[in-house]
Amino acid sequence: MSGRKVQLNVFSEPDNIDALSHAMESLKKSMKWDEERFGLEYDLDVYHIVAVNDFNMGAMENKGLNIFNTALTLAKPDTATDNNYMRIEGVIGHEYFHNWSGNRVTCRDWFQLTLKEGLTVFRDQEFSGDMWSHAVNRIGEVRYLRGSQFQEDAGPMSHPIRPESYIAMDNFYTATVYMKGAEVIRMYYTLLGPQLFRKGMELYFNRHDGQAVTCDDFRQAMSDASGRDLTQFERWYTQAGTPTLTVDGKYFENGTYALNLSQSCPPTPKQPQKLPFHMPVKVGLIGSEDGNEIAKSKVLELVDESKTFYFHNLTQPPIPSVLRGFSAPVKLEMEQTDSDLVFLLSHDTDEFNRWEAGQRLMTRVILQAYSEDKGSEGREVMVSEDFISALKLILMAKNEDKQLQAFMLVLPDEDTLSVSLETIDPKKLYHARKSVKAAISKGLESEFRAVYNSLTEKQESRFSLTADAVGRRALRNVCLSYIVALKAPDSEDTGVDHYEKATCMTDKIAAAKELANIPGSAREKVLSSFFEDAKGDALVINKWFALQAMATGEDTLENVKKLEEHPEFSLKNPNRVRSLLAVFGDNMRAFHAQDGKGYEFLAGMISKLDKLNPQIAARLLSPFGLWRRYDPKRSEMMKGQLERVLATKDLSPNTFEVASRYLA
Repeated sequence: MSGRKVQLNVFSEPDNIDALSHAMESLKKSMKWDEERFGLEYDLDVYHIVAVNDFNMGAMENKGLNIFNTALTLAKPDTATDNNYMRIEGVIGHEYFHNWSGNRVTCRDWFQLTLKEGLTVFRDQEFSGDMWSHAVNRIGEVRYLRGSQFQEDAGPMSHPIRPESYIAMDNFYTATVYMKGAEVIRMYYTLLGPQLFRKGMELYFNRHDGQAVTCDDFRQAMSDASGRDLTQFERWYTQAGTPTLTVDGKYFENGTYALNLSQSCPPTPKQPQKLPFHMPVKVGLIGSEDGNEIAKSKVLELVDESKTFYFHNLTQPPIPSVLRGFSAPVKLEMEQTDSDLVFLLSHDTDEFNRWEAGQRLMTRVILQAYSEDKGSEGREVMVSEDFISALKLILMAKNEDKQLQAFMLVLPDEDTLSVSLETIDPKKLYHARKSVKAAISKGLESEFRAVYNSLTEKQESRFSLTADAVGRRALRNVCLSYIVALKAPDSEDTGVDHYEKATCMTDKIAAAKELANIPGSAREKVLSSFFEDAKGDALVINKWFALQAMATGEDTLENVKKLEEHPEFSLKNPNRVRSLLAVFGDNMRAFHAQDGKGYEFLAGMISKLDKLNPQIAARLLSPFGLWRRYDPKRSEMMKGQLERVLATKDLSPNTFEVASRYLA
């Protein structure tokens, strides 16, 4: 913009110097992007990043001197995965973007935290989408939102993005404040459109530069710039919980289609009743006869509990594509047949909703197996030919974005699936998902092998971080996962061969992750090799701990206990704690073992850690938060361990607040 020179520096320990170039390039991209996208230029003559090994947070946006965890700074092909590279780029961008949305304009008080964090997460999401693929990034964002924030909203820690009270503010650096906060900013963008949204951003920064302001000030700037009344929109800041959007449609012979939208929101702590939100619902219509789009994307604004919208002059009955791009952070309830979902999977012009159709179809199949308890009994799960055919079309597509292909073939994870269950039985859910994956593997065995072999033959000898190269690795590794799930005579050997011939961490850890789930000599060989190859690299050793903590075998808890005694593990190292204990807590299969020993182990470690690092200790309690939603036996055991933590002598305010709210 002005052409002024800025000195950029990235510092770390001498051993880390060869892994800092990606961080520097990411910073340059961030600065250029913010100038071009929002007209925001850096205002100092120097910008420093300091990366340290032991840091409680991911990063901190101190003006002109950002402090970073090395896990979000260091990257080279043999130590960092493709996801690590992209995550580092996004977080470097996030902290740089805070120069305006956080530093130049900051928060009046901590209750306004989402003002800077929700806005800056939205900005880093848009940055990552422009650098890579908006569809792929959006899918990743929504997967995280559903697996983490929706769970938070369903439990006793549910809170609005602008909390009303707290004991320890550290406890409100939450998925709700950050990720749902970003969704609220995205809804402004959806309602106003790119030009008016940018006009609102410019007004906000010009009006409040150098001030400490509130969420209401941001909303007012958007309202003033657009001429829109956004009074009702404030409810997204004040009401907790995940709304449900219920959709029903009817086609009339005169070419009119009526689409009824209804909204509701369940009670949450201290909020038994909710008022209607101002909800943007992006909708398109696909012709059921020819598969063409007969009504392009349109944003319908639902401000009442229920409203019917009409589409006229249609030439054929439509299949509605609703909530395109995930235009509002809600649960969608809509009657759709399997045929409707297969149709959208093949014909929808919105890439996110194509993926969503596949996820809804996969969820339906898995939850059917869960309800029938087939997986737990070891019986084979039958899946329809139409389901297999739809997945085959995705797998064998020639001109598809391969990273998008990979995402579309991955089953919903257990956390996401559990949101649909009234009472969660983790063992049944694990086996249901595993059995459906095995059925898909069997139904498409030749196709998975063919695509895997083709991608193997076309591998580049030199590491590349282009979108195409990342996509090819992602699809090849998904194929490997399905091949290992076959349990064919050569499945383990294929995994070992993949590991041994890997030329980058992305491929290496993909194979190690699959083999870590299978007790035996192959697992021991790969895990031993992984540790030795690390040569003391802290971030690679973190991955080694995490691989074993996320394993789904019966011996996972036993192995985690051994790792807690390992010379490389220390409760004083936040990254080590996250790699072992946080990952284990997120392991639905191992943590929720029927004997309750997983609960007992983690609760004991939390009590010990609380004396050293109460911030991390409080966060490790999150797997206990939904204890009321599990089967009675597990529920009582989880409750008992929460009470045990709460009875710990000299418990920190951080851990006390979370444990007591979970039990309230």
